Order: sequence, then C-alpha cells, then structure tokens
Amino acid sequence: MSEMKIAVAGASGRMGRMLIETVMAAQDATLAGAIDVPGAPSIGTDAAAFLGKTAGVTIESDLDKGLAGVDLLIDFTRPEGTLKHLAYCAAHGIKMVIGTTGFDDAGKAAIAAAAQQTAVMFAPNMSVGVNVTMKLLELAARSFSHGYDIEIIEAHHRHKVDAPSGTALRMGEVIAGALGRDLKDVAVYAREGVTGERDPSSIGFATIRGGDIVGDHTVLFAGIGERIEITHKSSSRLPYAHGSLRAARFLADKATGLYDMQDVLGLR
Repeated sequence: MSEMKIAVAGASGRMGRMLIETVMAAQDATLAGAIDVPGAPSIGTDAAAFLGKTAGVTIESDLDKGLAGVDLLIDFTRPEGTLKHLAYCAAHGIKMVIGTTGFDDAGKAAIAAAAQQTAVMFAPNMSVGVNVTMKLLELAARSFSHGYDIEIIEAHHRHKVDAPSGTALRMGEVIAGALGRDLKDVAVYAREGVTGERDPSSIGFATIRGGDIVGDHTVLFAGIGERIEITHKSSSRLPYAHGSLRAARFLADKATGLYDMQDVLGLR
C-alpha cells in the first residue's frame, strides 16, 4: 500500500503539533498538508519548524492550498471550523478523521451526510485505551443494571471549551444504550440547592477544569455496600495521535461511510 498523504488541521495548536510529529514519524504516511485559521502566527511557516525540522509543508489558511493533493485530513479543532473543512473534504473526495468534540445535533447530521460522499471516522476520543474502556462500560452497565447509581466524573485542562467532554458524553450514551435508556432523558448535568433524592434511573455528570490535565474519566457504579470505579487517565496527547493514525489506516481502503473507533478496533 502506498503512503497515505495526510494533512493536519489546527497545525499550530497543541494537538495539531502532536499529530504532525506522529505523522512525520510514521513509515506508511506522509505529511502532505497543514492548515490553521486565518491570522494564526504560524501561517506561512514550515509545519515542522517547532521541531527544529523541515517538513517541506507550509501551514496555510486557504484550503485549496493547504489540502492540495492530500488523501486525508485529521481534525481536532472546533465544531465550526471542522464543519467548514468537512464540506470541502466531501466536495473534493478527501477522507477525514474527526476528533473534534462539542457538536450539536445539526453538526452530527452534517457529518453523517458528508459520509455519503467520502469516508469519515468520527469519534469523541481516539485513544485505544478509552475505546476499550467503552466496551468495559457496556459490559458493566448490563451487570449493574439494578441497584447501582451511575455517575461520570471527567477532568480536563483549563483551556477546554466544552463540557461535559465528548468522551464523557459518549460514555453516558454507551451506558444508557446498554440499559435500554436514552441519555437525553436520564442525564443530570448540574446539582445545586435542594435537589431531592437521586432518581435511580439517572446518569450524573461532574466536570472539573484546571491546570494542564490532559483527560481523566471515571465512571462510578455505586451500590449498597460496594462501589465499582472504571477509570481511564491520559498523561499525554500521544495516544490520541496514535489512534488517529490507526483510524487513517482503517480508512485507506474505504471510499465512503461513517465509522468510529469501535469499527477501527473491531469491537462491534
């Protein structure tokens, strides 16, 4: 299989730089494009300058220039930017790995529609460990379907703009689905004042923001006389980058379709 030509969105951000470094280190992929928002100080510079290297790829704000000749775009930016990139990729047959979170229902519908024109891998978390954890949560939820209260606690760095995290929400969806519930009907996102007794069918969320926490997620199944906690902690963004590259490899022979990391890892 020939090397996949990959572009990175948000090329001057923390995740963008991690992706650039990971793609450049891969034996079966080539960094072929890099884009960022207009006005970003990195526009016009070499994408690997932060590494003290030369990639031969200039960071562009113009999509025609930044995505010329690429096979796939990896995007961990913001919903509005990702949807703009998605429309371009769908129109030009460029595959896409989307790790952006915070989409509303309309945004998710736009992703599903674009997947009819090109191959899209969309997941709130690209970490292999997180996605295996999702499978464990599905099993746990079925086993603890009665007599256990379910709470999801997540912590991220001070710069994260959406809450709860996309990963926490996906965990809630997986658990609710395993219990035959709809998360929209049972989620509790805030508690304050006299709240009354806890609804046993609810799934609670607690959000922590501070410092440089990359991403911690704990699901608590609290019963009478025992508590079970399933936790995943990220100490680096590297697992997200490695998972994204794995997703790109998965899409290599796909022309269209919407996939997630459960498909990539064969966990269906």
